[in-house]
Amino acid sequence: MFHFRSTVALRELFHSHLQRPLAARAARRGAPAAVARTGGRSPGRGRALSAWTAPPRAAGQRGTRGFCSKDEAAKDSSSEKRRKAGILPSLEDLLFYTIAEGQEKIPAHKFTTALKATGLRTGDPRLKECMEMLKVTMKTTSDGTLDRHLFKKCVQSNIVLLTQAFRKKFVIPDFQPFCAHIDELYENAKKMPGGQVADYIPQLARFSPDLWAVALCTVDGQRHTVGDTKVPFCLQSCVKPLKYAIAVHDHGTEYVHRFIGKEPSGLRFNKLFLNEDDKPHNPMVNAGAIVCTSLIKQGASNAEKFDYMMNFMNKLAGNEYVGFSNATFQSERESGDRNFAIGYYLKEKKCFPEGTDMTSILDFYFQLCSIEVTCESASVMAATLANGGFCPITGERILSPEAVRNTLSLMHSCGMYDFSGQFAFHVGLPAKSGVAGGILLVVPNVMGIMCWSPPLDKLGNSVRGIQFCTDLVSLCNFHNYDNLRHFAKKLDPRREGGDQRVKSVINLLFAAYTGDVSALRRFALSSMDMEQRDYDSRTALHVAAAEGHAEVVRFLLEACKVNPVPKDRWGNTPMDEAVHFGHHDVVTILRDYHNQYSPQDSGAKKESAENNLDGML
Repeated sequence: MFHFRSTVALRELFHSHLQRPLAARAARRGAPAAVARTGGRSPGRGRALSAWTAPPRAAGQRGTRGFCSKDEAAKDSSSEKRRKAGILPSLEDLLFYTIAEGQEKIPAHKFTTALKATGLRTGDPRLKECMEMLKVTMKTTSDGTLDRHLFKKCVQSNIVLLTQAFRKKFVIPDFQPFCAHIDELYENAKKMPGGQVADYIPQLARFSPDLWAVALCTVDGQRHTVGDTKVPFCLQSCVKPLKYAIAVHDHGTEYVHRFIGKEPSGLRFNKLFLNEDDKPHNPMVNAGAIVCTSLIKQGASNAEKFDYMMNFMNKLAGNEYVGFSNATFQSERESGDRNFAIGYYLKEKKCFPEGTDMTSILDFYFQLCSIEVTCESASVMAATLANGGFCPITGERILSPEAVRNTLSLMHSCGMYDFSGQFAFHVGLPAKSGVAGGILLVVPNVMGIMCWSPPLDKLGNSVRGIQFCTDLVSLCNFHNYDNLRHFAKKLDPRREGGDQRVKSVINLLFAAYTGDVSALRRFALSSMDMEQRDYDSRTALHVAAAEGHAEVVRFLLEACKVNPVPKDRWGNTPMDEAVHFGHHDVVTILRDYHNQYSPQDSGAKKESAENNLDGML
């Protein structure tokens, strides 16, 4: 947040602004009279802060974003003019001044705190080089601070990701407010009574009914956790969509669906029943999951198959915790009479690929159900599905787009046992529940979420998990059929809030008024529209010209490529302001820029500047 530094000057400006009659402002072109009626104070000074008392103009009037491109600055770094304008030669420097807020040094903890506020973790694999260099650098400094050169040394290996984070280019730009909403939904669901912990095997019955956790990971690797997110639990049925995705990734859709259907069954998940083609209805019921298990690494031993699946699961989870509960596996096998019955029925109907050992496949099936995760690692698995098969925190392609699309489709229609239709209607997102209390939820192209609470309802779904998912979609427009344009009452975390846009106009004009080039650099780096106008249609360039801030004017023109001839509501341009208030150095800068300016060139330069920086991200 921008910090205001000139309280006395601000009070005086407010006073002059409120005392000046509207007629005086309207008579702007009559310069001497206008000044006389304001007690000698500049009308431009009052209008400079008009954004304090009114909201910004409509979003449709938003202009092209402007900022200093890395290539541009590097080419002209020797130019005295550009140096005076504060145009920096690298993204590393821009990032430093974004965090430093005008200081020459920053404490290391301030950098890590600012990093966490974007949603990134210091343990993110993508930031490994940066964090290692930071540790080494901290050992060589006595006060734990970083100057610009040390900071550049630390971040240069990860500058693209860091710049993307601090420019709010992630899918959830305002991550901390969104996390506050998640925490509130978590607390609301925590109060939910009822439900019974699964007790058909002792390992599940031992879990406390008070355990409750939510973890999320966005497609950009932003992380948030709340509750008992480090407690391991077995995936159970939550593994079904993952092994189906792996089967399709390995063999393709056509081959897999020779053996398994695509339709919801309308029956209990463990029913001994096949469709009219004598195939399991879908891979999310037990019969379909058992057949799907038989398609993985055919011909290999169970040990090889298990190693293959564990390696695949580790990749899906970004190499975070994936374990195995042998006790759960033994209990599942000992109490698996129903699944053995389904297996023999499938064998009778020739549902398996030729040469399949049914009892061996059932052992492998029980093993996969007994794979352990935490909420944190499972949220990365869900985010990999949300991200089209790319793991967000490693950047590695894990699953094919075809496998992800098919998996999400079946999770949406069949993933929540006998509650699938209700869940699709009310929540409208792909999900899969498990008897251990987990719900693997995917918001396509946005994030993956894992909810875990052992108490289950009568249909086998987590009571708190269902409540959380329902509340989430009631708050945010994540439902597949929410209209993004017309559901105004719902929060859209993918967009910056209206309050933020109001503040951006205030902060931009105030920075121009005070001559704070450092603040303007931060705004440009964060993709702020540097041509935003207040309700008098005045831009930052108007304000800077009226105040005589030559460095600000040069920065806006040369670095941000703003239009040098915008007109306010009285028809005045920045040149008119500079001439009126006698700022001859500003007049010279504007005149020189006017001589080489054309609207077509300006548009091309702004587009080039934007592409140069965005292309690096």
